[in-house]
Amino acid sequence: MKEFYFERLEVWQQSRVLAKEIYTISVSFPSEEKFGLISQIRRATLSISANIAEGMARITEKDKARFINQAFSSAIEVVNFLILANDLNLLTKEDYMNLRDRIEKITNQLNSLYKKFEK
Repeated sequence: MKEFYFERLEVWQQSRVLAKEIYTISVSFPSEEKFGLISQIRRATLSISANIAEGMARITEKDKARFINQAFSSAIEVVNFLILANDLNLLTKEDYMNLRDRIEKITNQLNSLYKKFEK
């Protein structure tokens, strides 16, 4: 089976791990959040890896950079939802800190990748 370029990127691999963690943790959120916070945080998290993959399929560096920027924006959206989930006491302090650390690493990697393609 062919491995695509984006699959070798550490940032894409880390965003997959984040998505799995968000899915696992958000299961414990109240059921009334199914179409609210749960849906939003999951969609934003999935958008990170999807934009990385789609961006790497683009031909021009400018297009690649645009999709990496979209992935970064989605990561910031996830940070927002994590803050809200923490404010609502839906996360343990440990889960919140671990997820924030993971997001920080991903956003740093996305920034580096963006700078590579922006030139």
